[in-house]
This record gives sequence, C-alpha cells and structure tokens, in this order.
Amino acid sequence: MRVTLASANPDKAAEIVEIVTPLGLDVEPRPPGLADVDETDDSLDGNARLKAMAVAVAANAPALADDTGLEVDALDGAPGVRTARYAGEHATYADNVEKLLAALRDVPDARRTARFRTVAMVCWPDGREVLAEGVVAGRIADAARGDRGFGYDPVFIPDEGDGRTFAEMSDAEKHALSHRGRALRALAGKLG
Repeated sequence: MRVTLASANPDKAAEIVEIVTPLGLDVEPRPPGLADVDETDDSLDGNARLKAMAVAVAANAPALADDTGLEVDALDGAPGVRTARYAGEHATYADNVEKLLAALRDVPDARRTARFRTVAMVCWPDGREVLAEGVVAGRIADAARGDRGFGYDPVFIPDEGDGRTFAEMSDAEKHALSHRGRALRALAGKLG
C-alpha cells in the first residue's frame, strides 16, 4: 500500500519510514510547500486525524500521521497532548527535556513512572480512516543519557529494556520496544 507521510518533523518522518517500509507500506514524502497543520485537538487521535486528513486532501491520496504523548504520572499525565510543545510553541527537544527534568527534580525514582502513547492513523480523502495505538511504559531518568533518537529519548527508560534510555539504544532496539513501533506495526496489520 502507498501512503503519503503527513509529518512535518524530519526526525519523526525518518523514523516512521524506517519502521513501516519493512512492513510493506510504501511511503511518499509530504507534499512540498504544504503548511504545517495546527494541532488544536485535545487528544492524540484528534491531532493525528487533523494531520492525516489535511495531507490526504492536499495529496488526494491516503495519508499516514501519528501523534505522540509522554504521560508522566507524577505530573498528572503531563505533558500529554502538549508533549512536543511542553516548554513552549517553538521549544527545542533540549528545552522540553530540561523543563521535564526540572519538574521532576525532587521526585524520587520510584515515582518517576511514565508512558509514551502513540496514535497512528491513515486517512483517505473520502474520510475513511484506520487507527492504531501503541504504548510503552517506563520511567524518566534523572539526567539525559545517550545521543541517539530525538525528543525525550535521552530521558525515557522503557520498563521492558535493560535500563538504557531510548537514546542509548540502536534504532532497531528502540523500534522493537517503542510506542511508535508498536502503533505502526498494529496499523500495518489492520491495513493488511
């Protein structure tokens, strides 16, 4: 199946292509010059839908989008749907990680539990959609570790791993455990 990629984030786009290509999805790049889609919904599935539908209509083809939230228990689920904009609208990955670590400065390790949740969706121009979710539980490290990946990867330690952050893992190791890998594999299975 051929889909047009909706993500405007080059790091996320590269990761999505790396995960879905072996699953039989042929990914076309986001149409050039297409404006960013405002993520105005208060849910991950709503924001994934906004992005996928906008690109599906613009490309007149099925479009693949995802939205991801980091839910930290000690912060009552924050940053959640605002994960990419946690430190502000134009925050860098480092800004977001710094704000998260500051918010958790006095939180003991046992209470630094969190989960990454990804909703992946394909929408067609006629409004049809297929949705899947992927979740990985873990905890937030007390300092950034590793130099791979992007976003919160340097501070997220998955429970199913060996104590390393996502940023300390190879791409293959991360994709096997990650929320995005799980959501995209589930989506590919539904598109079957």
